[in-house]
Amino acid sequence: MADDNASRPTTLGALRDSGWVSRPVKQEIREHAIARIAAGEPLFTGVSGYEDTVMPQLENALLAGHDVIFLGERGQAKTRMIRSLTGLLDEWMPIIEGSEINDDPYNPVSRYAIDLVAEHGDATQIDWVHRDRRYGEKLATPDTSIADLIGEVDPIKVAEGRYLSDELTLHYGLVPRTNRGIFAMNELPDLAERIQVGLLNVLEERDIQIRGYKVRLPLDVILMASANPEDYTNRGRMITPLKDRFGSQIRTHYPLEVATEVAIMKQEARSLDISTPDGDISVSVPEYLGEVIATFSHLARSSNQVNQRSGVSVRLSVSNFEALSANALRRGLKAGERNVVARVDDLDALPASSQGKIEIESLEEGREGLILQTLIKGAVLTVFKDAVDPAQTRAVVDAFEEGAVAHTGEDITSDQLAGLVAEVEALREPVLALTGGDESPAALAAAVEFVLEGLHLSKRLNKDSSGSSATYRGRV
Repeated sequence: MADDNASRPTTLGALRDSGWVSRPVKQEIREHAIARIAAGEPLFTGVSGYEDTVMPQLENALLAGHDVIFLGERGQAKTRMIRSLTGLLDEWMPIIEGSEINDDPYNPVSRYAIDLVAEHGDATQIDWVHRDRRYGEKLATPDTSIADLIGEVDPIKVAEGRYLSDELTLHYGLVPRTNRGIFAMNELPDLAERIQVGLLNVLEERDIQIRGYKVRLPLDVILMASANPEDYTNRGRMITPLKDRFGSQIRTHYPLEVATEVAIMKQEARSLDISTPDGDISVSVPEYLGEVIATFSHLARSSNQVNQRSGVSVRLSVSNFEALSANALRRGLKAGERNVVARVDDLDALPASSQGKIEIESLEEGREGLILQTLIKGAVLTVFKDAVDPAQTRAVVDAFEEGAVAHTGEDITSDQLAGLVAEVEALREPVLALTGGDESPAALAAAVEFVLEGLHLSKRLNKDSSGSSATYRGRV
C-alpha cells in the first residue's frame, strides 16, 4: 500500500490551507458512486449475476444515502458486497492524530480530540488513515454485548487516577471506532434483542450513549447488515423499530443461470496446478464438466429432497469444482500423467464435498448418498443433452450394438481411453465437438467418457459398474 506522507498536510493549519473539504461519509460514497455510474463502471468487481437485479437497488440506496440490510440465504455474496464498498471511500482521510474514533479535524467529537484542538489550534497534529481501515465488521453471536458494539468503562483508565465521570475513562466499541466509515453487522437477527436496541440511536439519531455518562457522540457512519430471510421474516427475531430504521432492504439470490455459476466457480476455485522436480503438472476441468457441477447445484436448489430454507450455497459449486480437480490430480499422479483433465470418473468425489453443504430431507436413514448420486446423474444427463448433438451419437450406439465394448475407471489411463476414438470411429465426431478440436489424450479421454456416460443415462447404452470401474456395451 503506497503512502506518500510527504505530500499530505501534517497539521490542522496546513490541512485548511490545502483546501481539503470535510464531508459526511454517505456523501463521500455517493459522490464516488455517481462517478462510477456516470462512467458506466460497476460499483465494484468480483460479484457476478447481480447486474440487473441487486446492483440497481444498491446503486439507488447509495445515491439516496440509505443504511442497507441485505436479505439472502448463505453464500450469496452479501458480506463480499459490503466489504467491497470501501472502494467508494476516499483513499486517504485525515484524522486528529491519536484519535480512537477517527475524529474529523474540522469537527472533533471525542473529548480527547476536542481538548487537543483547543490546546494546540492550527498546530494540532494530523494523521491519515487508508480507506481499508475505515471498515468495521461484527458477526452477531450470542455473546455479543453492548460493550463490544458501543463501549464501556475502561478499568485501567480509572486505575490511572481518572474520575468515573471523566469521558476519557471510556473504551469505545466497534461502532464508534468506525466513525467516518462503514460498519457491518453480519447475521443481524442473531443479535440479542436487547443488544439490537443499542443500535437504534446509531441508525436514526446518529449518536451513541454509554451507560450513565452524559456523553453524546454524533457519529458519522453508514450501517450495513446481512440477514437470512427465514430469521428476518418468519421468526421475528429482529425488532421492528430496527427494521424501520434501515433505509433500504435488498434481496439477494443465487445465480439465475448456469453460465454465471460456472464463472463464479472459476473465479473462486483454487488452482491445483503443481510443480515437481520432474516438471509441472497441469489440471483442467472441461467446460462441460464445469457445467455439470453448476447444474448439480441448480438441481439441488429445486429438489424437494433438499431443505430449501437453509439454501444451497454457491460455495457448494466451488468446493465441488475443487474436489473434482483434486480427484483428477490424484488419478493423474498415479498414472504418471503431466496434463490432467477431469473426467466423469472424478465426479465420485462430489458426495464428500457436498455433504454438510446440503441438508437432505429424507424419511429413511442413510439415503443421503443415493439422493446426491441421483442429482449428479441428473446434472450429467442435462448437460449431455445440451452439449452433444443426438445426430452425432447414433453411429456410436450402432457401433456398441454391433459388439464394441469400452472399459473406464480410475485405473484406465488417458491414452487407453483416447484409443477408443481410433477403435470406434463413430466416437470421433462427438468427441472432437466437445474438445473443440483438442486431440491430446487427456482431453479425448474426458470427452469419450462423458459421451459414454451420457448415452448410458439416456438409456441408449448399458453400463456395468464395479467399484470405480465400469464397462459400457450395447443394449442388445
